[in-house]
Amino acid sequence: MITFVVENLIFMILFPHAKINIGLNVLSNRADGYHNISSVFYPLQDCCDIIEITPSNHFYFETTGIEIPKGENLCEKAYHLLKKDFSIPPVHIHLHKKIPIGAGLGGGSSDAAFTLRGLNSLFALDIREEQMKKYALKLGADCPFFIQDKPKYVGGIGEIMTNIDLDLSEYEIRLINPDIHISTKEAYAGISAQLPINPLKKLINTPIENWKGKIQNDFEKSIFNKYPQFSEKKVKLYSEGAIYAAMSGSGSVLYGIFYR
Repeated sequence: MITFVVENLIFMILFPHAKINIGLNVLSNRADGYHNISSVFYPLQDCCDIIEITPSNHFYFETTGIEIPKGENLCEKAYHLLKKDFSIPPVHIHLHKKIPIGAGLGGGSSDAAFTLRGLNSLFALDIREEQMKKYALKLGADCPFFIQDKPKYVGGIGEIMTNIDLDLSEYEIRLINPDIHISTKEAYAGISAQLPINPLKKLINTPIENWKGKIQNDFEKSIFNKYPQFSEKKVKLYSEGAIYAAMSGSGSVLYGIFYR
């Protein structure tokens, strides 16, 4: 995040970025209608949106770039969530959307979390990290990840996070967007929750060369059966030399990890 002061006007520019799921196992159904999962979230610094927050006479939210669904955006919800507990002034939030929507990249969750972080910094609210995660969780299960913003092994519905030592900076990560929107409801309709034979928490600590065929995204089977072009794009990534390739989240973006 970058803070600017121009003619006594303070404003902030943030770059909320995407994440990929390395493995995603749906372990069990929950009484609250959600599912317990096992996954690894890895931040993608080079794939990001842009948010500008400026103090204003009245609250105003606008977007450019990729069109987002109508309704209250998570950036708006983040502002009003903090407004309930802190005397923060109205702001103008401008979101320039570049991360594909409904792609399994966590773009909306990242926008929400970075808005919280930006408001906390801009208005010196001094909200501690653990409290920030609690606010973020009210906005979405993936949102707390973007508060600390480091590779994590995640459990529960995505809110239980454990630090992992994973650095892919020496590799190239390529994204392929099939431009087919897969709703969360559609994705989970093809899933039967079950425990994996090989726990992801163990597999993620093995060399990346061993991941292919072992670290699985449970959503791939049903989605690839319904949309064969997904499978074709994954095969293409491997044919181009990917060490590991998979679909991120419940879709629809696929990624490949390559040697540089």
